Amino acid sequence: MKKHYAILLALLLPFWAQAQLLQLPDGGVNLKRSTGTRVGVTDIEIHWNAPGVKGREGKIWGTGVAPYGFTVLGFGSNAPSPWRAGANENTTVSFSTDVTINGKKLPAGRYGFHIALYADSCTLIFNRNTEGWGSYFYNANLDVLRVTTRQQKDQKESVERLDYSFSNHTDKSVEVALEWERWRIPFTVAVDLTATTLASIRTQMSGAMGFDPPSLEAAAAWCLRNEVNYDEAFNWIVSATDPNLGGRNSFTALSTKSRLLSKLNRQAEADEAMRLGLENASAQEMHLYGRELLTEKKTKEAFAVFEKNFKKNKGAWPTHVGMMRGYSALGDLKKALEHARLALAQAPNEVNKQSLEQAIKTLESGKPL
Repeated sequence: MKKHYAILLALLLPFWAQAQLLQLPDGGVNLKRSTGTRVGVTDIEIHWNAPGVKGREGKIWGTGVAPYGFTVLGFGSNAPSPWRAGANENTTVSFSTDVTINGKKLPAGRYGFHIALYADSCTLIFNRNTEGWGSYFYNANLDVLRVTTRQQKDQKESVERLDYSFSNHTDKSVEVALEWERWRIPFTVAVDLTATTLASIRTQMSGAMGFDPPSLEAAAAWCLRNEVNYDEAFNWIVSATDPNLGGRNSFTALSTKSRLLSKLNRQAEADEAMRLGLENASAQEMHLYGRELLTEKKTKEAFAVFEKNFKKNKGAWPTHVGMMRGYSALGDLKKALEHARLALAQAPNEVNKQSLEQAIKTLESGKPL
């Protein structure tokens, strides 16, 4: 029997040697935490161990808990090291795209995060080592970025557990802050929204979405709105309208194609694409296109669209509104007033009714809209 146990032990020892340590509660000393957010298409994730103040208020900063500058921490480490911005293992920060930190460029990736603390400023350190135990074996040669920020001291409320927060969100940036005790250490993460979104779109278009007409159309329309990548966007809209891919020649798709052709200085083709699009347009789509032309100061072209819409849809809503605006832009206020009164009788809701009543007052006073 003993011989069998010895054989079993010999077989199991290699597996035990490779196994992870038994996971047990840490007694609430340093809680493992994570948080994240998204800016545009950029994902930001932070992982840290959160120590508590535990009655040490006023004895955190510039002490052995969170020392100033770079200090030799001992325990086999002889390199001057910054604070680990948390407890236990490395605090890590990851970015799914390139970003800037307080205006300085940082490539996409995952980083060990440290902070060199001083009385009136802090140096944020993003380091390639993400597997260290705190900053005991910090190696400055692995730093990717150092950037200065200024801490906010004497916050109104003390934060018991070290935390990371996000605030002041915009479509291009967010403020990240380490908050502990009565200190707040903020820094701004910003992205190139256009470049990162275009890169994301290209990645998506290289997969199944590259065969999906609505996705192709959306990608082309985004490029048009943001005035970038016209050649590739045109290829996408050509695919989106290709009947072999199940594409439809809708007004929205053909108008996008027309506008891209204009950007590529192919105006004759652009005009033909728009002509085909208008054949398939609803009364509302034609009306809105006419309004766009008015905004672009293309008065005659706008009137032609309003008139085509009026005839095609036999005076249905909102074609009288278009004729009102078209005649007003041409300076024929009498005709504009006639159509305004006819449009008022068709108004589908109170908002449109009030808008038309105001337009009638304006035209009756002899002023164009």
